[in-house]
Amino acid sequence: MAKKTVASLQKGEGRTYSKVIKMVKSPKTGAYIFQEEMVPNESVKDVLSK
Repeated sequence: MAKKTVASLQKGEGRTYSKVIKMVKSPKTGAYIFQEEMVPNESVKDVLSK
């Protein structure tokens, strides 16, 4: 018999971070690549402005 995983192991602060995906042109090949980062919600605009 399979056991259920308990979803309540997380704390209530799971949505304080956002995943930011930026498309950046590679200087070596000229192809576009995607950079993914997990950043706090307060600093999303700072990361995107760079």
